[in-house]
Amino acid sequence: STPSDDDSSLPVYVSKIADMCKANRQSLEVSYTDLSTAAPAIALWLSDCPVAMLSLMHDVAKRVTLELFPEYSSVRAEIFVRIVDFPLVDAIRDIRQSHLHQLVRTTGVVTRRTGVFPQLKEVCFTCEKCQFVMGPFQQTSNEEVKPNACPNCQSKGPFALNVEGTVYRNYQKITLQESPGKVPAGRLPRTKEIILLHDLIDCARPGEEIDVTGVYEYSFDAGLHAKQGFPVFATLIEANSVTKKGDAFAAFSLSDEDRTEISTLSRDPRIAKRIIKSIAPSIYGHMNIKTGIALALFGGQEKHVKGGGKHRVRGDINMLLLGDPGMAKSQFLKYIEQTSERSVYTTGKGASAVGLTAAVHRDPVTREWTLEGGALVLADRGTCLIDEFDKMNDQDRVSIHEAMEQQSISISKAGIVTSLQARCSVIAAANPIGGRYDASKSFSENVELSDPILSRFDVLCVVRDIVDQESDSRLANFVVDSHAKNHPDNMLSGNVDEEETNNEVVDEDLIDQNLLCKYLAYAKQHCKPRLQSGDLDKLARVYAELRRESLATPGGIPIAVRHLESLIRMSEAHARMHLRTTVVDEDIDVAIKVLLEGFISSQRLSAQKQLRRRLRRFIARGTEDYRDLLMHVLKSLMRDQVRLEAAKAVSREGVSDSQMPTIRVDLSYFEDKAKEYGITDLLPFYQSESFKRSYELNDEAGVITRSPTAV
Repeated sequence: STPSDDDSSLPVYVSKIADMCKANRQSLEVSYTDLSTAAPAIALWLSDCPVAMLSLMHDVAKRVTLELFPEYSSVRAEIFVRIVDFPLVDAIRDIRQSHLHQLVRTTGVVTRRTGVFPQLKEVCFTCEKCQFVMGPFQQTSNEEVKPNACPNCQSKGPFALNVEGTVYRNYQKITLQESPGKVPAGRLPRTKEIILLHDLIDCARPGEEIDVTGVYEYSFDAGLHAKQGFPVFATLIEANSVTKKGDAFAAFSLSDEDRTEISTLSRDPRIAKRIIKSIAPSIYGHMNIKTGIALALFGGQEKHVKGGGKHRVRGDINMLLLGDPGMAKSQFLKYIEQTSERSVYTTGKGASAVGLTAAVHRDPVTREWTLEGGALVLADRGTCLIDEFDKMNDQDRVSIHEAMEQQSISISKAGIVTSLQARCSVIAAANPIGGRYDASKSFSENVELSDPILSRFDVLCVVRDIVDQESDSRLANFVVDSHAKNHPDNMLSGNVDEEETNNEVVDEDLIDQNLLCKYLAYAKQHCKPRLQSGDLDKLARVYAELRRESLATPGGIPIAVRHLESLIRMSEAHARMHLRTTVVDEDIDVAIKVLLEGFISSQRLSAQKQLRRRLRRFIARGTEDYRDLLMHVLKSLMRDQVRLEAAKAVSREGVSDSQMPTIRVDLSYFEDKAKEYGITDLLPFYQSESFKRSYELNDEAGVITRSPTAV
């Protein structure tokens, strides 16, 4: 039997071959680990003489495929074995002459990609004297095959290429550069040329990080030879398999266990709360920002309007974080960069209009004008993150207007007139004028952004650094704990374990980050929620009311028709979190709450309370976990009580801190406040972990006091 029978006869690979044929592909991925377990000798030979072994494996894979699916040869003429999970990974700068003609694996970023060319694979020649057809001859990539004499008439030529008998294959060359993070300090990144053949062409775009397994070969370069004066060879890698960095969590690579876990997770009624809590778990609080980020990552459903030509309504959600320094805005953006399947991070000062949209420049090799996509084009079907959004020049900021609404970039430069797709959600972070947000001024006075660009953001989060003794001490505890837990030497100290066990009680809702990435990819691929006709009335009412309020209180964000579309997009995104196919009332309530929070927080402080009271009926009860709502009410009552006691202490001069009375809130007053929000059953709240940690309930006296252990 041919050596490679072992790895193809495993039941796992029978199902893999079936999946390959179902998708009409011609690449069968074989794990090197499976191969070394099943046939260690073959794995060793494959590593040392890959060219001969791979051609054998291709033949065997084709034979096994045709045994299972006899007609498949009419779909694909050849089957290729792609080796994945090769254990040895070499950096581009560490590949030496000892690696020549061996299997190597390396990683890097694609910087340049050529077009696709036909390359000779099998060549036939016709003798022009006697018309005898010679061949086919196998063409190697290094040297050209030429016949010396005609076997029929023994003449020395001339010979013409026989077009009918010649077989070509796809050929493309890409340039791989070391990843910026892996270059040693003070060195320049090295590059290596990679050759892609057959169905590997166009598998990676410039700007993407890829993992390449292939054969390290040399090619004779006449130019280098003449330049150096003695034989020097150019080296390249002939790719056998290429995997993208983001493909690990892509929907097509999910196993059956992952799918089962995802569907189990989606049945949890609190899944949306858990997802929001799991976003950037290392950052304390900021639930409004986390909600906005969760909605932006899941995204709404894009629509193509029938009968209106090619009109398309975007489904991506754009978000603006505006607020005081030190509120973790950039950290949130960095978190999204790690979590999102495809993301591009840029800063306002470091990005020009051309760098964000597209540039036209001369190709150094062909000397032709070529088009190179900027950040928004590279982030297509992903997320574009722009930090320091307020520091951008106005001309540069105008260039992204079209990309944010029409999601395309029109170019007419150097004779190239075209339109590029930029279907990405834009998440931007900005600081107010003067650095800090002044709540006594209106939103438009606080920020140097024009109305056209503000109306393109669906979610607006104003983050203010408010001094509050209780939340500040909680935040400080969280940060100190986080530093202690994440120290490299924390395994040596035994005192951290107790803190970790205490924290585990609180964080039972957190979802593992890898699972969250898979859930996100699955939801975006398989879930397409739609709006029901009964919900439209509620949305129209909210929109009409908001328009009226925005005219009555000038200075906030102007409400436009775009915000009605934003409501629909956010409702669909929330439904997608639950993997639902239809939008329900709860989804619309969350969308309304997020939009109203952004609208109210953009008003002057004096107008905020009145607005909140007038729009209270739209901020639904079910949207917020009622425990959080009650905790907020209790905190505000406690704060009022602290101020009252402090005022009394000032009037009674000479009272020391130790004589300060215990801060207590009347139980009946608190319950009346809860009834205003439609909450009557408070027992689960009193029994909750968060209440017991900070407060004590005294039923007999009818008061709630702050726990002495609370900080």
